[in-house]
Amino acid sequence: MSKIWDAHNHWMPPDVAEHTTFFKKGWSDIDLLLHSLDNARIEKAVLLYPTSDAHIKIGDWSKLCDVYNTQLAQKIKKHPDRLIGAGILPVDKPEEIPLELKRLKELGLSCISLASSYNGKYLDDEVFLPVFEQAEKENLPIFVHSQIINPIGFERIKDPLLMPVVEYLFDITMSVGKLMMSDRLTRFKDLKIVFAHFAGVLPFLTDRFDATYTMLRSRNIVKDLGSLPSEILKNIYVDTSGVKSPAMLNIALEFFGPDKILWGSDFPAKRDLSSSIKAVDSVGEKEKILGGNLRGLF
Repeated sequence: MSKIWDAHNHWMPPDVAEHTTFFKKGWSDIDLLLHSLDNARIEKAVLLYPTSDAHIKIGDWSKLCDVYNTQLAQKIKKHPDRLIGAGILPVDKPEEIPLELKRLKELGLSCISLASSYNGKYLDDEVFLPVFEQAEKENLPIFVHSQIINPIGFERIKDPLLMPVVEYLFDITMSVGKLMMSDRLTRFKDLKIVFAHFAGVLPFLTDRFDATYTMLRSRNIVKDLGSLPSEILKNIYVDTSGVKSPAMLNIALEFFGPDKILWGSDFPAKRDLSSSIKAVDSVGEKEKILGGNLRGLF
């Protein structure tokens, strides 16, 4: 079997972690990360920003980008055969985004890490158009992580278990839905965009999306998307985010197909990498899911 590539890993620079509420312990240990990759026989891993409150405590996204992207790039240069870096952008200052995109390239960061939303602003917002245009033009994969600061539903439910289990996944599901309804997914057909956690609950909504869309179109209540939602949504990539259930993998396979699913560990949030890999071994197309599809993105 080809060597495994991991589409969903996290490493937090210490100078960023100290400004967060949650990520102070265990998220800045690069040796632990590399050791875990070795133990699971993982050849290469993409490092994504987990989203945090660091930008609030540091001052703004620009200052966070300066620290995070610079220190992430240093680790990538030190371990180029093991790590791939996904840089972040100053989303609160749209005029600075083109400059930071250029700097990412200069730093050697070969993909982009975005959150599913930012203070209720989803990725269909006009501010992200230049990002999609540049990413498509330069073949830069975009990895979308669920927003953990004020995700959808947070104004009603602030629960330490329900937030990460339910609200994070609903936020990423809504992010994909809004990209579909804004025609972004059809406009940027060559954009390589990867959503964590199977894009939330999306695989469970296939029939409801198509049936409801068809019913609403018959009454001219919803705009013409050009094709059924399920067809549009199959154009995105998703990662497994450490899921250990073959049943869930099979549901995702039925919806997205074997070419759009990337294995991801979600380390260090989830540390049982072996069980997650074993789950993929029990389903079809494991060569693609465990690394082939991710290698194809780069």
